[in-house]
Amino acid sequence: MFNEKKFDKLFELMKEKKLDAVMIAPSSDMEFLVDYHAHADERLNCLVVLSDKRYFQISPLLNYEEAKVKYPEDAVFYKWADGEGFLDTVKKSFEDFGLIGGRIGVNETIRGIDVLDFQELLEATFVNAHPMMEAFRIVKSNEEIQNMKKAGQIADEVMRDIKNFIKPGLYEYEVIEEIKRLYKEKGADDISFSPIVATGKNSSMPHYNAGTSKIQVGDNVVVDCGCRFNNMCSDTSRTFFVGEPSEEQRRVYEICKRSTFTAQDAALSGVTAGSIDKVARDIIDGEGYRDCFLNRTGHGIGFSVHEAPYIKPNNELVLEEGMAFSIEPGIYIAGKFGMRVENIVVIENGKGVSMNHSPVDIEDVIIKL
Repeated sequence: MFNEKKFDKLFELMKEKKLDAVMIAPSSDMEFLVDYHAHADERLNCLVVLSDKRYFQISPLLNYEEAKVKYPEDAVFYKWADGEGFLDTVKKSFEDFGLIGGRIGVNETIRGIDVLDFQELLEATFVNAHPMMEAFRIVKSNEEIQNMKKAGQIADEVMRDIKNFIKPGLYEYEVIEEIKRLYKEKGADDISFSPIVATGKNSSMPHYNAGTSKIQVGDNVVVDCGCRFNNMCSDTSRTFFVGEPSEEQRRVYEICKRSTFTAQDAALSGVTAGSIDKVARDIIDGEGYRDCFLNRTGHGIGFSVHEAPYIKPNNELVLEEGMAFSIEPGIYIAGKFGMRVENIVVIENGKGVSMNHSPVDIEDVIIKL
C-alpha cells in the first residue's frame, strides 16, 4: 500500500535534479512506491509525483477500481475513457497542479511517442528520469538486505537440489519446471526471472532461453535462477558437469571461478564499479579469453533483478554501504560451451559479503553417473 516514507528520498533527488515533477508509468518504480502492479499497455496510466510532495494519478477508467485501493481515500485521480484519449486529461492535470512550464522527469516506461505528444501539447520540458529512479533505491535498508539474504538462501537450496535432479536424457525445459516447483516448495513468493538452463553448446549463449535440448553425458550445464522474497530478489548461477569434465572444461571453469571470487574480494566501499569489472576482466583476459568475456561483470539487484549499480567497464560510480550487485564473469566459446559462477554481493561494514553459498569447488559441481 501507499507508504509516504518511501517518497522522502525521491523528493530529495527531485530537488537535486531541479525537477518539478516525475511521471511514473507501470514499472518496478510504481510497484516499489505504491505496490501497484499495473498492467502496462498503450493506455497512459501513471503516477505523477511533485517535488512539493503532492501527487496525483492519471488512470484509464478500466484501471481505476484496481488503482484506487492503493492510495489514500483523498488521493486525486484524473480518469479518462478509451473514447476520449488521455491528452486533454494530461493537460488539465498539469494546469490544475501548476506544472505548465515546468521541468518534468519521465521514468523508463513512459512511452517515447507519448512524450512527443506531451511536448506538442504542453509548455513543459521533459527529461529522462530513469537514472534518478535507479539512484532512488540503489542503497538497500537493513530490512531489504535481510529479505535479499533469505531469497539468496532459498536460491542456494534450489541450486543444491537441482544438481541432484539433472541427468542425461532430460530436456532443459524439464529442469526449468523443476526449478520453478522447488522455489514454490521452499517458500519463495515467486521466481525473479525465467530460469536459464543451457546445456552443451547452448551454454555459450549467456541468455539462451529455448530450453529444447536434451542433456547429454559430457555436457556442462549452466543454471541461472532466482526468486523473490518479501519483494526482494535473488539471482545466482552455477555450472554443473554431467560426468567427468574434460581438461579444457576444468581449466575454463577454474578461470571463471577465480575471476568471480577475486572480484568479490575486491568489492569494497569506496571503490568504483568499473574497478571491480577490471579485476574480473584482467584475470580472464590474462588467460587468453578476452574475446570470450561477452558481458559486464555484474548488475545491481534488489526490488528488481536488474538495477543500479552496474559493474561494467568505465563505470565511475563509487560503491557504498548497502549496495547489492551480482559478480558473474563468464567465458563463452561460440559453438562449444560457456561457463559462469555468479554470486550476489552486498557491501556491509565496508566489504563485499556474498549472499550465495552453494558449492562451487569443481568436485562439488560434477554430477556423478
